[in-house]
Amino acid sequence: MQEFIIKNAVVFTGDTFLSGQSVRIANGFIQEISETDTDLPVVDFEGDYLIPGLVDLQLYGGSDLFLNEKPTPDTVRHIYESHSRNGTTTLLPTIHSTSLDIMVQSVAAVQAVRQENPLGVPGVHIEGPYFNPVKRGAHSTAFVRTPAEGELETLFSQNADAIRILTLAPEILTPEQLDKIKTLKHPNTRLSLGHSNATYNQATTAFDEGIPLATHLYNAMRGFESREPGIVGAVFDHPTVRASIIADSYHCNPASIRIAYKLLGERLFLISDALFANPPRPTFELGQFIVHFEADPNGPGRYVNNEGNLAGSAITLIDCVRIAVEQAQIPLLNALRMASLLPAEIIGLHDQIGKIEPGYVANLVRLDQSLSVKQVWLAGQPTEA
Repeated sequence: MQEFIIKNAVVFTGDTFLSGQSVRIANGFIQEISETDTDLPVVDFEGDYLIPGLVDLQLYGGSDLFLNEKPTPDTVRHIYESHSRNGTTTLLPTIHSTSLDIMVQSVAAVQAVRQENPLGVPGVHIEGPYFNPVKRGAHSTAFVRTPAEGELETLFSQNADAIRILTLAPEILTPEQLDKIKTLKHPNTRLSLGHSNATYNQATTAFDEGIPLATHLYNAMRGFESREPGIVGAVFDHPTVRASIIADSYHCNPASIRIAYKLLGERLFLISDALFANPPRPTFELGQFIVHFEADPNGPGRYVNNEGNLAGSAITLIDCVRIAVEQAQIPLLNALRMASLLPAEIIGLHDQIGKIEPGYVANLVRLDQSLSVKQVWLAGQPTEA
């Protein structure tokens, strides 16, 4: 595998920015960061940013294919290719509320690709179907439910280690059902509270009792009020729970993103929530799940369903970084951490990805000064951006 040097870059290491340093890559790994000149081939960044590959823990489709629609390994590969060329080199393909059969097929499809590409596709995010119907958002009423008899045993009986995040509404589950999920799930699996109408007390109890995450802060959850702080208040008030946020300028006002960042700091991380990207499909129909893309001359556009509910974004994670910086005024260093090292920590891979440091996999992205992707390397190999 080619050995080369990247020079004249502003290097985001995961912790800080470095200038005047060269990064040596060999055998798919970062070997050295130094000021030493060598005779190796050089990639001159001419002042552009060098960042670690981004990590997106919630997205549904690629340019054309959608995991719920076609739960096969080829779909997973397509999703990865679509997003990796935009700088997202680790991702969790996500399925929205569906039948148990599709859930099992989707997990198996992701597991097959995970075996080929364990750091690129380390698992799947199952979003639903165990949701509160009043907070279902764009999820189909035909599938939002509590677990049927034997359903949890079937879901976790095969490939359970590939389920990295399971989003659910704890208040609609019995204590026995919630305990069963916690018992049956693999240690790799992180439970996340989402699409929930839990009260502040219910949410706080859920966080205290083993749910470490909250899915897409503000959206599809009980909001903050003075007499009932709700889930949003519970997230803000809890000492450890971490929350994802969709920085697409539609799901959250930029001021709301900025406020959450001020309160949560490194407990907040970015997700794209992308339904499709590059370019987005104009319409999509799968049973009761019917959405169309609304273009926006002042933004990236969005997906809505026939009820007018937001149904996912049409962006990739680098767009979220850009919006977080330009509209929410989050410092670039922090926005990059929210899209790389912090989500890598959540899925337990922060010792291999999310940093530019000797020993880390050389999943790398070149950004220009406008934060647009110019080049991507996967394990040290250049790809088409």
